[in-house]
Amino acid sequence: MCCLFQNPSRLPPFTPTCPIHRLLRSKATGWGASPVPAVPGPCREPWQRYAARTETRACFPIPIPSGKRPARAASAARVGFTASPPPPFLPPAASLTAGQPGPSAACQVSLAMRHAVRRSGLLPAACPGWPAGLPPACLRRLPPPPSPRQPMAGPCSARLQGEAAAFTAALRTLVNNPQFSDVTFVVGQEQQKVFAHRCVLACRCQAFQGMLGQGPAGSEDSPSSIPPQGPFILGNVQPEVFLAVIEFLYTNSVTLNSHIALEVLTSSVEYGLQDLCKLCVKFIKDTLNVEQVCEALQAAVTYGQADLQQHCLAFIEGCTAAVVRTQGFHELSDVVLARVLRSDRLAVDELDLVQAVREWAHVSSAVLERPVPEVAALPVRELRLPLLAPSELVTLESHNQRDLLIPAESIAAAWRSHALRKGSGVPSRLCRPRRGTRPRDHHRHLDPHAK
Repeated sequence: MCCLFQNPSRLPPFTPTCPIHRLLRSKATGWGASPVPAVPGPCREPWQRYAARTETRACFPIPIPSGKRPARAASAARVGFTASPPPPFLPPAASLTAGQPGPSAACQVSLAMRHAVRRSGLLPAACPGWPAGLPPACLRRLPPPPSPRQPMAGPCSARLQGEAAAFTAALRTLVNNPQFSDVTFVVGQEQQKVFAHRCVLACRCQAFQGMLGQGPAGSEDSPSSIPPQGPFILGNVQPEVFLAVIEFLYTNSVTLNSHIALEVLTSSVEYGLQDLCKLCVKFIKDTLNVEQVCEALQAAVTYGQADLQQHCLAFIEGCTAAVVRTQGFHELSDVVLARVLRSDRLAVDELDLVQAVREWAHVSSAVLERPVPEVAALPVRELRLPLLAPSELVTLESHNQRDLLIPAESIAAAWRSHALRKGSGVPSRLCRPRRGTRPRDHHRHLDPHAK
């Protein structure tokens, strides 16, 4: 089609009755001249039938004034009309003057011409606002317009979340509610009854799933077919602690206080509830105090909570003098106490620390019914006896004769460091002053970097 427009000699003979020929060949009459009579029926020439089959569009360029886009210009821009240089058979722009007939502001095309061109597959466009002397653009073959986006054929689905607070409040009403409950626990020494629902406990906790899935004793059925009705006796846990665990299983939240936080942490580890364990650790760290820091450290070491261990050790290092006088300090295990004594940042003097370890050893000996030297063997190794002055070592020896807390070899190594004025034969860590150690004259000889 484009080759026919670029080379007019290849066009078929002029047919007066064809509106396409009249549109392209009528030079003398000019654009916008007398209307062309309508011709019934489609164009009969082969190239006209080809033009009718293609998606060819005719348009005239529409100049857009600055700052304003005409309505028809906008519609022309939407369908993709573009301009190109005039073909050879059209009159050049230089040959047209303002007095000659040409594209004007009206630029009307007859209704018959519009009807015939539409039937042949060409779309005419009126061009209001053309300046005088501007030739029309040639016919160009443009790609078809994009098809509109088709909606999805299949149904749509989405998961929408409702208000979580209302759901949690509704489930909280089922905690320890005998209505509709199907399992009972007898908790603590008080033998308090706690009512629950097997389906909730089984789906939230694997430990309860294994407990409730066992069939009654002597039953021939499978373990999961007849869950027991209870009551289950839990004598080693407080009712308040067990109710906190049940509350978490129902509502994914828990109500804690300083009296039960460590016990709930213990139960969360026993039942394998990691989320509850994290909540307990966070609460303990936020409410840590001098009276409970040693208990929290013991629980952290026992259950492998490294983050809580570091937090408790930092707390003890900040107020060591107050911590060593608490009951929790006397209840520490030898492993945990030795870990505390390895710190260089304890805010207490070494002589006071030796006295605190002595008190701890007597309490542990009474509880475990074992000799003092045996229960204190591990923590005593971390005492830094070379930091004590000679007069303090004399007093320590006199007290040690009564309970044999400190081995004689450790005291002899401390005397040797004083005699040689250096820490020879003693581990270097035992010669380092702590943060709370009171300075003494012989400390300058223990420093390996001192000259």
